[in-house]
Amino acid sequence: MFKEKATHIAEKLLPAFNSPTGIPYALVNLKTGAAKNYGWASGSSSILAEFGTMHLEFVYLSDVTGNPIFYEKVKKIREVLNNLEKPYGLYPNYLNPKSGRWGQHHMSLGALGDSFYEYLLKAWIQSNKEDVQARQMYDAAVEAAEKKLLQTSKNGLRYFADMKYDRLEHKMDHLGCFIGGLLALGAKTLQNDKSEELLQLAHDVTRTCYESYARSETKLGPEAFRFTDGLEAKALKQNEKYYILRPELFESYFIMWRLTHDQRYRDWGWEAVQAIEKHCRVDGGYSGIKNVYQLDSVKDDVQQSFFLAETLKYLYLLFSDDDLLPLDQWVFNTEAHPLPIKTVNAAYNLTRLKIS
Repeated sequence: MFKEKATHIAEKLLPAFNSPTGIPYALVNLKTGAAKNYGWASGSSSILAEFGTMHLEFVYLSDVTGNPIFYEKVKKIREVLNNLEKPYGLYPNYLNPKSGRWGQHHMSLGALGDSFYEYLLKAWIQSNKEDVQARQMYDAAVEAAEKKLLQTSKNGLRYFADMKYDRLEHKMDHLGCFIGGLLALGAKTLQNDKSEELLQLAHDVTRTCYESYARSETKLGPEAFRFTDGLEAKALKQNEKYYILRPELFESYFIMWRLTHDQRYRDWGWEAVQAIEKHCRVDGGYSGIKNVYQLDSVKDDVQQSFFLAETLKYLYLLFSDDDLLPLDQWVFNTEAHPLPIKTVNAAYNLTRLKIS
């Protein structure tokens, strides 16, 4: 039944791919098949973190149904991106699906870009390391991000800044705090002369994200945090001070713990559990708060769906034994749903189709 439902939904999404380049539009009318992009997205561009975050699901769906159409759609996206010239080796967050040209040159490992990078590495892992192109694109993207986005604050905190055209914006989104875990996963799954350096970077960036929690009165992290001459790892703007039960840092804690068994990640995770219980628990569930720097902050009266799908799941797994969803058998998609790794996990049910 679930396979049938997944196929039905994916088929309903296929008209979104009917663009001159094969890059899908963001919105599709499930009844008529009419598709379009958001008007605000850099001249109606498609968004990197959206069209770049379907590979795991579509490849798996083709493998378990025997229908190659889903794989073909995401393979086309990959080809377009691989062939495009990239500013400084980085991927801008906006791409016009009609012209195949980049929109505004805003590059970020946070909002609008984040999960694209995640899926490059995880597509390689899901394929049991057969998808060599994905790994090569991931390694090249990480190298470019190190050269152009990686910064160190006056007090030694390492972080990935955003870039808009040639100018750096010295902030990190909470959404970007997944990157520590991803870097560690990349370092551990392919040993080379960069592995030790990248694992240290994973530790360092995860620590920076932890500091964004530790430096707030509630011990919860803001939506974004900045670095200036007089301030580090703290939000400056009022619209960046909220916490909406986000999971990204706990994802990194979980992966860092599984790969290193460094006790600090469980300690930091437990601090966050206590802070969430103290400041976000309400009758009937949990709520975000509007200002992490106020102990009596107003709540937003919303329990986000990712709180159950990701936040609680990663925190639970952080304190679980390693044989529960082991990382050499399973890969987590961007919403923390575990997918089996091809050929090494018996749960990966191949049908007649063989995708090369």
